[in-house]
Amino acid sequence: MGKLIKNHWARLIILTAAAYQIFAAVECFFWPKIFWDFATKNFDGAVKPVPVLQILNLLFGILVLAWEWPLGIVTTTVLHRSIEARLVVYPLSAMIALLLYQGTNAGLYYLIGMGVYFWAFAEGEVVCPIPWTLPRRIQLGKV
Repeated sequence: MGKLIKNHWARLIILTAAAYQIFAAVECFFWPKIFWDFATKNFDGAVKPVPVLQILNLLFGILVLAWEWPLGIVTTTVLHRSIEARLVVYPLSAMIALLLYQGTNAGLYYLIGMGVYFWAFAEGEVVCPIPWTLPRRIQLGKV
């Protein structure tokens, strides 16, 4: 059996979360609802009459989808290969997703994906410059 490559697994989880976040943002344009409206109505201004939270969720979902898929121009950047940058941006994206009633599943997927990315970071995994490839082993010489 092979070794589990945790950053590939986390990438799939985060891709699912980003797609779910985009769909939740679009749905929330038609049926605006804050997840915490059962506790307070103070947050309703974030979704209606101006859809600020929906637009933020849509932008973050597209950004994360472009980062994780990734687009051709993103693959050559250091930001694409950085697990640390992902562990900084994804909590913000999860928090924005968790504020929407429709985006709670996306927020939970982000939390799970961040946990797996942290596990990969703790074990010293690296994200390869070419997506979905394995890191090359350094061969010092023939023995």
